[in-house]
Amino acid sequence: MDIVSEIGELIINISALLGKPIKADQFTIIDHSFPHDPKALPRGRMGVYIFLYEDEFLKIGKAGPKSTARFLSQHYSPSSSASNLSSSILTDPLMQQYSLSQANVGSWIRENCRRVDVLLDASLGIFALELVEALLHYRYQPRYEGFSTQR
Repeated sequence: MDIVSEIGELIINISALLGKPIKADQFTIIDHSFPHDPKALPRGRMGVYIFLYEDEFLKIGKAGPKSTARFLSQHYSPSSSASNLSSSILTDPLMQQYSLSQANVGSWIRENCRRVDVLLDASLGIFALELVEALLHYRYQPRYEGFSTQR
């Protein structure tokens, strides 16, 4: 099964099981593949973003309807926020083989990481957004989520 179909089924099935269904017409899944060009959150939407490198999930995060910077750009610049994909990559000993730096890590992410976005209607509310992020964390266990000491 492809990742887009799998994510869609997870959202529909788990939310229905919980008695608060998220219907297929209330979300969109966009596979930007790679290289990718990040897009802003559309008006009236909130999103969960997913970064994969090769077959490994690196980062899964969320952005509310007023968090465009988090969704669009913060993960490509290590100094943009306290926690982001680029800073995690730069501090990962396994990634040092790529000779990445603050200057080129954002370009490397765009060129080498597959990005998949789940856009949800903002009217579903923050708990729906958090549910989708949590179920994707649980299913895919991304490398740069949670503290390694807690795994």
